[in-house]
Formats: sequence, structure tokens, C-alpha cells
Amino acid sequence: MATDIIIHDKKDNVGVVVIEKITAKQDCSCWIMEDDSTVNIQSLDEIPLGHKIAMTDLNVGDTILKYGHDIGKVVKSAKKGEHVHVHNVKTKKW
Repeated sequence: MATDIIIHDKKDNVGVVVIEKITAKQDCSCWIMEDDSTVNIQSLDEIPLGHKIAMTDLNVGDTILKYGHDIGKVVKSAKKGEHVHVHNVKTKKW
């Protein structure tokens, strides 16, 4: 199966879409770069190329981890498999 999503670090709670787009209810193959392993997830939303997918349920106030680092906070909850982007995540700098 081709890779649909890349996860950089095993600690990450989001993955990045690396195909044209993911459709709602799509079974996706995720490659974890850190240890060259794979996991699967079913998307709940259509997600464009380069956007993120929630790998776990994310609640308001949770920290988003990408590349194993804090990249922002959740401002609107997202369920595992949902689209994660500027509508539900903000930087902690502002």
C-alpha cells in the first residue's frame, strides 16, 4: 500500500497528508519516519495535500506535536481522523 500520511516522530499526534488529498472515510497508510514503521488510520474528513490529520483525539488546550516538537495548541477539539489546520490549531506565540 502506498503512503498517504507521514508522521515524523512517534510522539507526534498529527500526521501530514502527502498525496493530492484524502477523502472522507478513506483508509490511510501512515509511515513513521523515526523508526520506519507504519500504522493505519481512517480519515473522517476530506483533507488537502500538506494539511494535518489528528492521529489521536485532540481536546481544547492540548499541545500539537509535529517533528516531535510543540507546534501549537488546540483551540477546537478534533477527533482521531479529522482535519487539523488553522481552524482548530493556533500558535502559542500569540
